Amino acid sequence: MTTALSATGKQRALLIAGILLIATTLRVTFTGAAPLLDAIRLDYALSTAQTGLLTTLPLLAFALISPLAAGLARRIGMERSLFVALLLIIGGIALRSLPTASLLFIGTAVIGCGIALGNVLLPGLIKRDFPGQVAKLTGAYSLTMGAAAALGSALVVPVALGGAGWHGALLMLMVFPLLALLLWLPQWRQQPASQLSGARALHNRGIWRSPLAWQVTLFLGINSLIYYVIIGWLPAILQSHGYSETEAGSMHGLLQLATAAPGLAVPLILHRLKDQRALAGVVALMCAVSAAGFWFMPSQAVVWTLIFGFGSGATMILGLTFIGLRASSAHQAAALSGMAQSVGYLLAACGPPLMGKIHDTSGDWHISLLACALASIVMAVCGILAGRDREIAPR
Repeated sequence: MTTALSATGKQRALLIAGILLIATTLRVTFTGAAPLLDAIRLDYALSTAQTGLLTTLPLLAFALISPLAAGLARRIGMERSLFVALLLIIGGIALRSLPTASLLFIGTAVIGCGIALGNVLLPGLIKRDFPGQVAKLTGAYSLTMGAAAALGSALVVPVALGGAGWHGALLMLMVFPLLALLLWLPQWRQQPASQLSGARALHNRGIWRSPLAWQVTLFLGINSLIYYVIIGWLPAILQSHGYSETEAGSMHGLLQLATAAPGLAVPLILHRLKDQRALAGVVALMCAVSAAGFWFMPSQAVVWTLIFGFGSGATMILGLTFIGLRASSAHQAAALSGMAQSVGYLLAACGPPLMGKIHDTSGDWHISLLACALASIVMAVCGILAGRDREIAPR
């Protein structure tokens, strides 16, 4: 009996470790390219809008693949679907690192497909296997995701300048999914328990008619829109105010680290609250204040970077926690996750190229930053509505 319990404990520990390592791959392999965008643009003679496409392609992949992720999990199981996600990320990194412009874009899209699978399935996996620890584990994997992204952003410029070039720097990011793949190998055998059964489980169309589901979706979606605009263009915004490429890259890393910090704080606060309305409103408004700050007081960029990172990171953790808290089952959590990721990233995909185009037209980043501030206010309203202590009715 003791041996059986010990084996179960080890399996759960290995599963948690695997979840956390997969989380490290879901941001760094994408956002790690941002500090190198200027070098890539110059190397391939790309316009600002074309360079913005490198940020948009993964987001489009998120939007298109997210609704399909649940169906794949039903067929081959959640664990094997996540294994496929890691293989796609590794393959995409390899393609992106080759010295051809077309493969740069193709590889970036493939990485997006892999990240989309992981983004959708991890909240459902946590709801299924750890229903009483949704907030804690969501915070933990958000923390590791942000920490890995910060490490990647801080390293890519020195690696590129150290002789590897931007191709070598991007290839270096493969270490994250390779480690995750090795640790996830034991989960390949976990077939029966990993599947979500039935069409109703993962294609819960009724969820699209739920106002609460839309509030959660827009809270997450608007945050994704703002986050990917800032994460994609922050180095360029800072360089336009006189910061060096290395300083801008370091600030980009600081932003990633700041988004990880709420992974420690938010779960500790959540269990003390009756609902999440006030917290959702406050963290969303932090994004509005910081976006305005980048415009009016760029000399205090470190402060605005920290405020935005914490606000956006906390918003993401809250949104992902809402998926578990507002869903009445693991099946519904998967359906809500697919809806939120699909709609959210479709919104986010429009942001970077649109803001790049506005910059090319106006010659500065003021209008783009104003749009981010206004969108953050709308996000706060959605968060206050989604933060009420309610569940989506089963259909």
